[in-house]
Amino acid sequence: MQPAVHPVKVELHDVPAMRHHTNTGIRSVQTYLETDHGLFVAREFIAHPRVRYWQAHLLPAQNVVVCRYDFHGRREHDYHLDIAQITRKGEVWTVRDLYLDILLHDGLMAEIVDTDELLCAHEHGLIDGREMHCAVTVAHATLAALARARYSLRDWQAAQGIRLDWCVAPLTPA
Repeated sequence: MQPAVHPVKVELHDVPAMRHHTNTGIRSVQTYLETDHGLFVAREFIAHPRVRYWQAHLLPAQNVVVCRYDFHGRREHDYHLDIAQITRKGEVWTVRDLYLDILLHDGLMAEIVDTDELLCAHEHGLIDGREMHCAVTVAHATLAALARARYSLRDWQAAQGIRLDWCVAPLTPA
């Protein structure tokens, strides 16, 4: 079954305004922190059926957004890596999601997902050959590097001289 075609997701992070613009609306952000390697963001997910809190490191040199979700229920994965083009103009960061994702079960395994979405988007002219090539190349290089690091996010990033810090997600009121 072919996936439903959807346009490339483009998100904006307006740091001074503390706003995250997504395809579903504009959300308030609790934390923006510029790092040597990109931008850290953390915010609540309000009224989301599965996710209560989201943290991410935008890593432009790697074409990756490393996401950590806190779920209402059982953890589905440890990290979700979006393959993306990340740019910055002044204090506004733009993330152009290139469809492919990597789900990482830290220390155990990782898998590339949404290849069907990438192919469908390319078939419908929503993503060009250059972007598709970039997405595939980055996803496979990232997966190979994670395998060499024994699927440890910390070890993979340390091999590149990067340390990613995370905050403790606030508890959801009962």
